[in-house]
Amino acid sequence: MPLYVCLVPSQYKRFIELIWERGAEDKFSGKYAAVITTSIHFFDNTAHNYMRGICEDLGMKFAGSFSPDMYDIMQEDGRAKLLAFAENVFNTVQKKKATAKAFFKPDYNMKKYTSGAAGMSADSSGKRVLILSDRTYTGDNVAAMIDRMKTCFSGNAELLSLSDVDIKGGCLGCCECGFDYRCVYTGKDEFIDFYNEKLKKADIIIFAGEIRDRYLSAKWKQMFDRGFFNTHTPTLKGKQFGLLLSGPLAAVPNLREILNAYFQWQGANLVDIVTDEYSSPEIDSLIDNLAENLVADAEKGYVAPPTFLGVGGMKVFRDDIWGRLRFVFQADHKYYEENGIYDFPQDDLKTIEINNNMIKLTSNPDMRENVRKMIKVEMVKPMKHVVENK
Repeated sequence: MPLYVCLVPSQYKRFIELIWERGAEDKFSGKYAAVITTSIHFFDNTAHNYMRGICEDLGMKFAGSFSPDMYDIMQEDGRAKLLAFAENVFNTVQKKKATAKAFFKPDYNMKKYTSGAAGMSADSSGKRVLILSDRTYTGDNVAAMIDRMKTCFSGNAELLSLSDVDIKGGCLGCCECGFDYRCVYTGKDEFIDFYNEKLKKADIIIFAGEIRDRYLSAKWKQMFDRGFFNTHTPTLKGKQFGLLLSGPLAAVPNLREILNAYFQWQGANLVDIVTDEYSSPEIDSLIDNLAENLVADAEKGYVAPPTFLGVGGMKVFRDDIWGRLRFVFQADHKYYEENGIYDFPQDDLKTIEINNNMIKLTSNPDMRENVRKMIKVEMVKPMKHVVENK
């Protein structure tokens, strides 16, 4: 499959859901499986972890995975690697080799959550709060968590379900949006208007849903995929996000990494994720704290600095939009130019000059030894100045 937003496309996710919904697990059990994706390596690792986990949950024997760049097959070395991978898979199957398991099967049965007395409400006046679910929940843990969250804001919190938005289908990967963000679905359903009018105009957004099949629902995946009409341009920058999830998140760390990666490259602030893996009083406290922190961070305009997930992911986009994908994704290129995304180190002329001079200076053995002893002190000196004087 192609790689869409750190995972399989939403259409493929729906197929996986149907396996369990229709009790067809035995059709896969005991069979060998291999995974091939194509991408530009933007979190292909999480997509492969997901598929391996699904295969193992189905009782399949995982024979390997292959993650080439989308143009690797054009090179002789890329074709050779694909053939070698195929040979290994067929050899594993023909010899009926044993395969190792990488993941434990999660237990999706959560204890019932019952909300207690309402706590203090966070003053959200002046902020647009949106609680978005993938479907309408009633009488279950997600419904109870949503109800609790709504009472945590003194201002009005809008509750909306993706099931109430007319979405004709998933992303088709046609890339027609690359020139000017105009999607092939434009004017054919409600998704683009929903994204622009609800998501982009909210200050505080809470996603609510269930963990099933090691991810959220196919409807959630459809939303993430369809958001690609904005291509590789971050459109949720500066927004505050919280998640209310029913399911064993602690047993699916791959999902947490996907969620962190998504919000970080968007330039948004993921305040916290609350699940029903705790006792009811603990869940109450966690939801109350989440609401308070969402409002506090919104008032300060706080966005946590990105980790490797956000920095590395954005550099993948930066390099490919600057290079081979610029023609196709001209809208991204324009945004990246105007917003300083093209922060290539080779463009920093001052640093280049300093490095060249210091390399020449330390070509002298005596000078090299003197400088070696000064490196730590000189690296710390500017930070020390800031701490002591700012």
